[in-house]
Amino acid sequence: MKVHKVSSRSQHEQRNATKHHSKNKWHKKIRSLDSTLLNTSSGTAKLEQRIAKREKHTVKRLKKLNAKPVTIFPENSCAKEGKVEATSVTFPHVHTNGGTELDDSSASVDSQEWSEYANSVLQNGMESSTLPDTDQQKEDELQFHAHLDHTNNRAVLVMKQDQVLCFRGKCLLTCLYGHVEVLGFTIEEGQQPYPLFSPPSHCPLTIKAFGNNFGGSSKNKKEGLLEAKAIIRKYFSSEPSKKLMSEVDSDSCVVLLEPLDTPLTRFLSSFSELAEIFGLNSKEIKSQAAIYNPVLSAVGVTALRGPCAQGLVMSPSYREAISSLLSAWAGEFDRCPVILVCGGKSVGKSTFNRHLLNSLLNHTVSVEFLECDLGQTEFTPPGCLSLCTVTEPLLGPPFTHMRDPKHMVYYGQAECHADIDRYLESLKSLWRHVSGESPVIINTMGWIRGHGFQILVDLIRLLSVTHVVQLSYGNAPQCHLLTPEFLRTAHGWQTHPPTTSTLTEEPASHLTIRSHIFLSVQSEFEGAGTSGEMQHQRSNELRDLALLSYFSKLQSSEPGPIRPLHCFIPYQVPHSSVAIGVTHCEVAPNNILYAANASIVGLCCLSEKVVGRGGPVVLSQTPICQCVGLGVLRGVDMARGLYFLVTPVSPSVLRHVNCLLLGEISLPKVLLTKQLGVDGDLPYVTTDYSFEVKGAGKLHIYKGLTRPGFIKSNN
Repeated sequence: MKVHKVSSRSQHEQRNATKHHSKNKWHKKIRSLDSTLLNTSSGTAKLEQRIAKREKHTVKRLKKLNAKPVTIFPENSCAKEGKVEATSVTFPHVHTNGGTELDDSSASVDSQEWSEYANSVLQNGMESSTLPDTDQQKEDELQFHAHLDHTNNRAVLVMKQDQVLCFRGKCLLTCLYGHVEVLGFTIEEGQQPYPLFSPPSHCPLTIKAFGNNFGGSSKNKKEGLLEAKAIIRKYFSSEPSKKLMSEVDSDSCVVLLEPLDTPLTRFLSSFSELAEIFGLNSKEIKSQAAIYNPVLSAVGVTALRGPCAQGLVMSPSYREAISSLLSAWAGEFDRCPVILVCGGKSVGKSTFNRHLLNSLLNHTVSVEFLECDLGQTEFTPPGCLSLCTVTEPLLGPPFTHMRDPKHMVYYGQAECHADIDRYLESLKSLWRHVSGESPVIINTMGWIRGHGFQILVDLIRLLSVTHVVQLSYGNAPQCHLLTPEFLRTAHGWQTHPPTTSTLTEEPASHLTIRSHIFLSVQSEFEGAGTSGEMQHQRSNELRDLALLSYFSKLQSSEPGPIRPLHCFIPYQVPHSSVAIGVTHCEVAPNNILYAANASIVGLCCLSEKVVGRGGPVVLSQTPICQCVGLGVLRGVDMARGLYFLVTPVSPSVLRHVNCLLLGEISLPKVLLTKQLGVDGDLPYVTTDYSFEVKGAGKLHIYKGLTRPGFIKSNN
């Protein structure tokens, strides 16, 4: 492909483009605790008259049992002149009706009367004004000891051994002392920082502390304690709080949390619909699951509590499957395991894959990942089949770790019903590139009935699978169990069971190689088997997030204003140097360019050279070939014979592209309707719609309505 840049604005305008750096500013707000004691009721007046008769006019604070000093920050507290330090004070227990309980070690005659009055007022229709011991213990366990370094805008968090932080938000985590585990991956001191993403579209991430293991070290606990405190002081420009240092012991784990600001996060937050993509979901807001901690909030982390803080729910069969697969890689199997994970929709296949992949990366350098799910892809935009070599852990949902795969085929649809043979042939072409030196994880679709089940049978046979992990929910499996015994008689879409004569002629060793180990996993998390009903959990929204993530690569890596799609300088591509085709339906050759304009196209590489004769080269059949990425066909100039293409793919790779494939995958509507900096009509969007315009169509808005056939009866 011959590509040339076409400037859409002058160089003078580009040099004068302004960059806006946003800074977090905290505004200090002092709240008076004594004001909560003021009450103008008649009961207060009577009590004041009784106290006035006494000789001593002193007010004693009530004694609160089990009161503990905690590190607090006032609500919306922040730095005056850029300096704020955590303070350790004894905070009164504030009740919902405005009353408080105060503590004092001294006792007096009038303290009993104060206590009687306080209890009568504070109960105010409540059964009890104090928390049970179990609730108090839970509150103590939810205290996270952290200190904020305002100079560098980062926080140091001290966690006790086996303490768990379940959170929403995003941050950059560095382990300074001990080691922690996040979604199966162990992060130890001395390792690189890792980005963590915990949006409400998926189950919240958890950081579990494991402390420091002195078993293989010559250090004792005293030396470990001194080392941990020295590390903490190293990351502060001033002396950290005494409260924080008092929480450190030799078994503690110390992590550094920093705000995470990337082109992806800036791009997503620029859309009003996605402004809270790393906030809380509606259920967590309604149940008040958030723990107010200003230090964690300053770095983009919101701690959770209660039922919403469970994180990843692993059943016993889940844990056994992970353990068995790790043992297979450790040497209990004669070759690299090829693990196929299957199950119905919304049973946790993707989460299981990420957990398994992270666990394997604790023991190996890389894991190969074969993507067979067209709709919910892990590393690529939807509509792509790919083979990736993964060397870094996956500590977030798919849209947070888009990457260029080793090999990719553009299928062009989110489902494969229309052309199953092309789907299977595409996977065969990818399988030829598997190295065989690393464990392989195969992600499959949630289509497990009818032809979808036949496809699973084919994949097990065609890809030489060694382990099949089948996830299910409820009391009965959603499809037949894919055991080795069942596959001896099962028919696939392309493959068939061996005949009786073939079985008798084959040696026993060959049958052993062809067999696989079957692992059944029962999903026990809340909502297993049901599609997400909250915002950002529906399948079409997740596909849009993946596409937005992919095209966020167009944005600058430096902080600055977000540029809409029409502001990028397009590549100009001659009609005669590339062929164009449609993957999902038949389109008349003279209408293809109308259909392709302002649409997503796959950038592919045909093995044969494309030679045009003055006009566009139209493909009669859909090829199976290497795809290097996606682009947006921004415009077509018939007079000059040029395509105008916007893509994050580098020019060095684009030179090998000689085919554009138009599929059913469409641009997210926010890219068209939320184009900033446009005066007048938006490009490609109009309210004066006409069915006579070739290539035009309505923007379909999904309102989350349930199909009548899937509405559950209340009877």
